[in-house]
Amino acid sequence: MEERQMQITRMFIAPIELVWEVWTQPEHIANWWGPNGFTNTIHKMDFQNGGEWLLTMHAPDGTNFPNRSIFKEIVPLQKIVFEHFNPHFFTTVIFEANGKQTLMQWTMLFDTQEMLETVVKAHNAYEGLKQNVEKLEKYLSQKI
Repeated sequence: MEERQMQITRMFIAPIELVWEVWTQPEHIANWWGPNGFTNTIHKMDFQNGGEWLLTMHAPDGTNFPNRSIFKEIVPLQKIVFEHFNPHFFTTVIFEANGKQTLMQWTMLFDTQEMLETVVKAHNAYEGLKQNVEKLEKYLSQKI
């Protein structure tokens, strides 16, 4: 599976309750989701097992990227799994409290190694994921 996945791990200087809140509330996630320069419109975020998440990411050049996902597994303060469509992949985010800090492990699993390579080449996905986590870290630091 390693050849089909992207993964990033980060320790945030923020309590798990805050990290969970900014991941699960549309008014928060709209402010940090996506690579640098992107903004978001959250059309629907039904945060429950089987719930649909519809958002449009707006690139700095004005290009819109509609996104659709379905939440597959939610374990409060521990795990979020969602299935993303077009391109198809599963995202698993695991949260672990460590005192007043939170360890987050974010994994994206693609159907094939070729699909991962295509997404990386077309969208510089590794850098985008890194920037996304950096934006989350900065957002959390403003909320503490």
